[in-house]
Amino acid sequence: MNTITPLSNVRNIGIIAHIDAGKTTTTERILYYTGKSYKIGEVHDGNTVTDYMVQEQERGITITSAAVTCNWFYQEINETIPYQINIIDTPGHVDFTIEVERSLRVLDGAVIVFDGVAGVEPQSETVWHQANRHSVPRMCFVNKMDRIGADFYRCVDMIRERLGGIPVEISLPIGSEANFEGVIDIIRMKSIVWEDDDLGVEYKISDIDKNSSFYKTVKKYRIKLIEHCIDCSDDFAEKYLDDENSIKVTDIIKAIRLGTISNEIVPVCCGSAFKHKGVQFLLDAIVDFLPSPEDIPPIKGKTINNENTYRKVSNSEAFSALVFKIITNKYGQLSFIRVYSGILKKGTYVLNTRTQKKIRIGRLVQMFADKKKDIEEVKTGDIAAIIGVSTNTGDTICEVNNPIILESVAIPPTVVELAIEAKTKQDHEKMGIALGKLSTEDPSLRISTDLETTQTKIAGMGELHLDVIIDRLKREFAVEVDVGNPQVAYKETITKEIECEGKYIKQTGGRGQYGHVWLKIAPNASGVGFTFNNKIVGGSIPKEYIPAVKKGIQEALLNGIRGNYPIVDIAVTLFDGSFHDVDSNEMAFKIAGSMAFKEGVQKANPILLEPVMKTEIITPEKWMGDIIGDLNSRRGQIKSINEKMGTKIIAVMVPLAEMFGYSNDLRSKTQGRATYTMEFNCYDPVPKMVEELILEKTKI
Repeated sequence: MNTITPLSNVRNIGIIAHIDAGKTTTTERILYYTGKSYKIGEVHDGNTVTDYMVQEQERGITITSAAVTCNWFYQEINETIPYQINIIDTPGHVDFTIEVERSLRVLDGAVIVFDGVAGVEPQSETVWHQANRHSVPRMCFVNKMDRIGADFYRCVDMIRERLGGIPVEISLPIGSEANFEGVIDIIRMKSIVWEDDDLGVEYKISDIDKNSSFYKTVKKYRIKLIEHCIDCSDDFAEKYLDDENSIKVTDIIKAIRLGTISNEIVPVCCGSAFKHKGVQFLLDAIVDFLPSPEDIPPIKGKTINNENTYRKVSNSEAFSALVFKIITNKYGQLSFIRVYSGILKKGTYVLNTRTQKKIRIGRLVQMFADKKKDIEEVKTGDIAAIIGVSTNTGDTICEVNNPIILESVAIPPTVVELAIEAKTKQDHEKMGIALGKLSTEDPSLRISTDLETTQTKIAGMGELHLDVIIDRLKREFAVEVDVGNPQVAYKETITKEIECEGKYIKQTGGRGQYGHVWLKIAPNASGVGFTFNNKIVGGSIPKEYIPAVKKGIQEALLNGIRGNYPIVDIAVTLFDGSFHDVDSNEMAFKIAGSMAFKEGVQKANPILLEPVMKTEIITPEKWMGDIIGDLNSRRGQIKSINEKMGTKIIAVMVPLAEMFGYSNDLRSKTQGRATYTMEFNCYDPVPKMVEELILEKTKI
């Protein structure tokens, strides 16, 4: 790492957006202008730095997040200051949303890229809400301002109306569509016009002509900018009220920075990454407004005894880091870490708080997409990778004698599953090893075995996600498999509260087994999952047997009552039971807990749940009636119909089970002129008639 760069001059940011908004193109230009690459790659040519996987290059999309580090030399009034920017370029496709989730978990700030024509799109909303969940300060870059139909002001309105953000325009476009020339810097009241040199290196900065047609517009937005500064900073407000003429550019930047870091406002700038316009301004804005590690409050964690503890963001603190990404290849496992406190040196020992095992750090590397550079140490605020240690996504590694458990990474539920079968016995053995590595690398991939058919099932976030997994099995691990048709990943839950008893007694002549429990099971709120509460008082069950009861219930959750699907969103309370001084043991209570739970679920009105997808269809008005009729036949619920640039936008909630093959159906209905996007929204109860049909199929 750059040992000279102070922590205040480090930025850890993610580039996130809807698919095709221009994230990778923007990242590619950033790397060029910061001197990290000397040739600009293009997504359509398959030669970008961050899209290094074969599958990414062939499909022209980002599949896995890539980390790169670059240095931007920020021009102050009388000096040039180097800043280290650690960037993670993330996928835009909903099937790979886990990559965005785990990246946002460890980043200090984010740049959300919007298509200047399309504005806020479905996945834009998803990544915005993910950033909200992690309280990540963000700024917006309205891209593709050179495209026909691009409208910066409409896009800003959509950020306000659809995302609930408070956008603050820090730049305005000069010209539009084919006449887009550059941007107005509202903070400094300068115009920046790029020369047509094909690389966007040459640009001219000049004062705004007060006689120009757009000067009134610039003044209006300048006044709005000052008003936001007053709202964000008491110091700015006081200085402005004392003497508004004393306000300097640095005062405005400081006030906007305060508002951005506190998530009160969102700075918005514009440009065209593909046409090399506006990216240098974006880099300056990243330095000006997004937080450094020093701006992040002390990191909250838990001690081994489950008590709250905190670590200051400082090199002098005890070391702590979170493993947020795993890559496995022929050279071993690569564990990406974000260091929150302290310093990690090569050759030292650290503690994995999940396994409670010490691990030795043999090799540390700084990553540049798929390239590695060996380093001796990593400091607070750095993003790096460790080679050759056994970790999982979400693990905390820390100082051996000063343990802390940091908040892990949230894993979204799977919605689609496939049955796969190796073509040969040799492939079967290799398949097991390969799937183990892939599931370690990608926690949103779930592997299971059907106990009745012995088939291996893989479950993921969508058809594309599983298609990529099958492709990787073949290319990276040389495993040939037969693949079944995609199936919906149904789940089960209960609808009423009930008490149930489980008693396991076995006497075979010697020492027997005795376990006896009383459980209360009740529905949980959607998405909460399984919760277990121990309400045993008076020692009716010894405390050493309580974890065994919980484990028995957790195993029973895997196979439901209605259709053998996993059981979710259920609260279990252990409130009574009994034990035997001699015959009771952990296994007996584990079996008793499982027995009680299975019996209780049968009596608690179990139902099936199905994944429902938030879908947006963009179509010429000519085919809108046919599309709506088709959606109704698929059990779709229309939420809204809007118009944009002569096309209709239909927002609808549709069960995933009804959407297999929809792409071909939509193309044939609209002569290929309609498009759609789809992402997981929630699990909803399956209608009774549909449930009976599903359960009938599972019996065949």
